[in-house]
Parts: sequence; structure tokens; C-alpha cells
Amino acid sequence: MKTRILTIFAVVALVIGLAYAMSSPAVASKASPNATPAAAPQPNAAANPAAEPHPEIHDALNALRRAREHMDHAAHDFGGHRVDAIRATDEAIRQLEICLKFDK
Repeated sequence: MKTRILTIFAVVALVIGLAYAMSSPAVASKASPNATPAAAPQPNAAANPAAEPHPEIHDALNALRRAREHMDHAAHDFGGHRVDAIRATDEAIRQLEICLKFDK
């Protein structure tokens, strides 16, 4: 049971970390002299009530759902570990959906 909880926690932490890494802007090493100026920054969620609350959680949910889809179509079972990973992913999705419900 402890292993399963630890696995779920690790999957959620990994997905949130990957979602954060993918959402952070890339750093340019050199500015091109012909580069166009950067777009004006977007207003924050507090200033824009239509903005989606908790975009990182939604990104993590989308990433988990894509990962589950990839696991569903995997070539073989990987000694039963694919099934365990799918279960852990389903649980991580369920937990994140519960997190979003508590925000309302």
C-alpha cells in the first residue's frame, strides 16, 4: 500500500514538474538584430477574471491523460508494469480533479 501511494505521489510530482518546465519560457542565448520585439505581457489571472484558474493543474491533467493514452497503445505489457502505471495515472488524474473541485 505504501509503495502504491508513493508511486502515485511520484507520478503526480513528475507530471507537475514537467508541466511547469514546459510552461516556463525559453531563454534566448543571443538576440537577433532582425528579431521582432516581444509581445506585451499578458495580464495576470487576478486582472482577467476570464483567465483559467490553476493552469498548471490543468496542464498536468492534460499531460497525464496524454500519457495514459500512450500507455494504452503501448506495444506490450512490460511485465505487468504498464498496467500498474495506468492505474497510478488514473489515480493521479482522479486526485487532481478532486483538487480542482476543492477550489470552488
